[in-house]
Amino acid sequence: MKVIVQNIKNVSNTNFILAEKYYNILSAINGLKLTQREVQLVAFTAIKGNLSYADYRNEFCTLHNTTNPTINNIISRLKKIGVLIKKEGKVKVNSIINIDFTADITLEIKLIHG
Repeated sequence: MKVIVQNIKNVSNTNFILAEKYYNILSAINGLKLTQREVQLVAFTAIKGNLSYADYRNEFCTLHNTTNPTINNIISRLKKIGVLIKKEGKVKVNSIINIDFTADITLEIKLIHG
């Protein structure tokens, strides 16, 4: 069996950019078809820890020129597909896909033919 290995390196200036790239990759590999705004919201939530505080929601709205009702719709969809969860009364990124974005990340992706 022939195996192809490709190394790709990308440098990101902020934790938010790194998180957005990570969640874009997860969306593509898993066929989640997340919109750019959904990816931004997941990345923001991962960095902040949760999305339950009004200050966090307002910050996201200002940063991305959106509204609270839009955020609520996105949260609802992301909870249905298991990307976001409600834990201890707070909306958080599912721990399965929540990582430390202050460190370098190495992903090993296997696309298996067969």
